Amino acid sequence: MRIDLAGKTALVTGSTRGIGAAIAQGLARAGARVAVNGRTDESVDKALDRLRDASPGGDFVGVPGDVSTDEGARAVLEALPRTDILCNNLGIFGAQPALEITDDEWRRYFEVNVLAAVRLTRAYLPGMTDRGFGRVQYIASDSAIAVPAEMIHYGVTKTSLLAVARGFAKTAAGTGVTVNSVLAGPTHTGGVEEFVYQLVDSELPWEEAQRVFMREHRPQSLLQRLIEPEEIANMAVYLGSPQASATTGAAVRVDGGYIDSIVP
Repeated sequence: MRIDLAGKTALVTGSTRGIGAAIAQGLARAGARVAVNGRTDESVDKALDRLRDASPGGDFVGVPGDVSTDEGARAVLEALPRTDILCNNLGIFGAQPALEITDDEWRRYFEVNVLAAVRLTRAYLPGMTDRGFGRVQYIASDSAIAVPAEMIHYGVTKTSLLAVARGFAKTAAGTGVTVNSVLAGPTHTGGVEEFVYQLVDSELPWEEAQRVFMREHRPQSLLQRLIEPEEIANMAVYLGSPQASATTGAAVRVDGGYIDSIVP
C-alpha cells in the first residue's frame, strides 16, 4: 500500500522522542508537513535535528508549547492555526501503589493524558469538518482495558481516551473526518526502559530485564516482547491516510495481542 500524504499538515503532540517522534517521522516519509511538539524550544530544536538527520528532505516544523496548559495550547494554535491530521500522543506514565496516588497526581495525569487531547480536538475539529477532511487520533494503551495494578491512574486516563475518541467520532459523523484511538502495547522507549527497571532487578542486562518484565508484569502479550515505536507509527500513518476513510470511532489494537482470558 502506498500512502501519499503530500499536501497534508500533521501535528503530533509529545513528538520530541519515543512513539511521538516515530509517528512524526512516519508521517513525513509519507509526504506530510509535520509539526513537532514538545514543552520547550530546546527539546523541539533537538528533535528537529534528529528527525531531519533520519529523514533527509522531510518537512518538519517546530511548534513548542505545553499543551496540557491553556497557555501552551494557545502558543501551539497560534503557530499552527490549522492541521489535517491531529495525533494526540502526549502522555505520562509511572509506577505508584494505588493507595499512595494523591489527588494532585490524579489531576496531573488527567490534565496531561486526557484534557490536553480534548483541548486540541475542540480547537481543530471544526476546521476539519468545514473542509471535509481530517484525521484525529489518540494514542491510548492496552492499559485502558487491562489496567496495571502498579499504575491505575495511567490506566484510567487511557480508558478515558477511548470514550473521548468515540464521542468525538460521533460529533464528526458524516463530515469526512475520522476519529480513532490506538491501543498501543508496552513499547520500547527510553522512558519505558526506566519504568521496567523500577519493577525488575536493575542489575539485569536489558534483554533479560525485558523478558522478566513481560513475563511477570505483562503476561497478556502474545508477542512476548516490547513493541518498537515504528510499529505503532505504522498504524498511526495508516489511520492518517485517505485509505483509512471507513475507519472511525474505532479502538485499533497494536498491543502485541492478548491472551483471551485477560480481556474483560
